[in-house]
Amino acid sequence: MIERSNRTLRAGSILLGIVLLPATVITLFDGGHAPPIDVLHRYAPPCLLHPLGTDPFGRDLMVHVLTGAFNSVTIAAISVCLATIVGTALGLIAAARPARAIMGLAITGLADLGLAFPPVLIAALLVTALGASATGEILAIALFGLPAQIRITRQAARSILIQDYIAASRLAGRGPVYIMRRHALPNILPLLTVQATSSLALAILSDAGLSYLGLGAPPPRPDLGRALASYQIHIFDHPLLVAIPGVTIMLLVLGFNMFGDGLRDALDATHEEHTP
Repeated sequence: MIERSNRTLRAGSILLGIVLLPATVITLFDGGHAPPIDVLHRYAPPCLLHPLGTDPFGRDLMVHVLTGAFNSVTIAAISVCLATIVGTALGLIAAARPARAIMGLAITGLADLGLAFPPVLIAALLVTALGASATGEILAIALFGLPAQIRITRQAARSILIQDYIAASRLAGRGPVYIMRRHALPNILPLLTVQATSSLALAILSDAGLSYLGLGAPPPRPDLGRALASYQIHIFDHPLLVAIPGVTIMLLVLGFNMFGDGLRDALDATHEEHTP
């Protein structure tokens, strides 16, 4: 199991490195801005100066796509961090309350209600209400991942709270805040880490989908979803324009999924080795 998890982790790391390492270097070098427009060199084929050619505006396709990948991962990471922090806090509160407590029922009910609605529709409505911006996109993606985070945290914490040492801690006079901070949260932290890593893949897809629909951060900020939307009319005469951003999204999503799967297997194997 450990060998398999290591292979999956390595494969996911390689896929992410293929995109994120050059994307980070290019973004730091150019400041995250779109490459300059050069209409005299539109649709240039791959060459030494432009390894992947240029787009309909004469922009370097590789620089444009990698900068968009960096921006997409940044928005996805901020969204997942926000959903993880808020969802974990609400999930712990719901788990700490008795089964019929009003607050616990309210939090769980809101999470179930959020899961019942189509997530893309919720995100699109929120972005439409807040306006097409990076802030609105981050809040929409975070809200999309919040219900699942609440339920996962609540279920994991409740499985910890039934242990004998939790009962002993309560008999010793420890309050729910101390028990959650000292016992529940440290034990479920590996699960939350794996969940956050896997959620990055879905967040990147959500970012690409919202940008494709024109609900993401407005131009001139480079974005993978917007690149797909603007290049799709050239799918037959210049297929490389559509293939490059599409493959980039695929590599990011597959890389984060494999990294999360490998991390989960590694943590499970480690737990089994230390279990008497």
